[in-house]
Amino acid sequence: MRELTRSNDPIRLSFLTSLLSEAGIESVILDSHTSIVQGSLNMLEQRLMVAEQDLSRATRLMRDAEAAILQPVSAAEDAGDED
Repeated sequence: MRELTRSNDPIRLSFLTSLLSEAGIESVILDSHTSIVQGSLNMLEQRLMVAEQDLSRATRLMRDAEAAILQPVSAAEDAGDED
């Protein structure tokens, strides 16, 4: 298994896990129990892991999805400048 990303954002990890699953890529989140035990300090990030043979495809999916999420925000900001 190889690390795809680290995060202490449960929504991001859930989104990425779902995205990978839909693409047929199995993933595992490590350190979730340790992260819960440490409480709300958000010091320990959880690791999203994928099989080594899926790493490049998973990285591409993650980058494309995150870029698509940010794209509408930029477009909306540009549209607001015209007023």
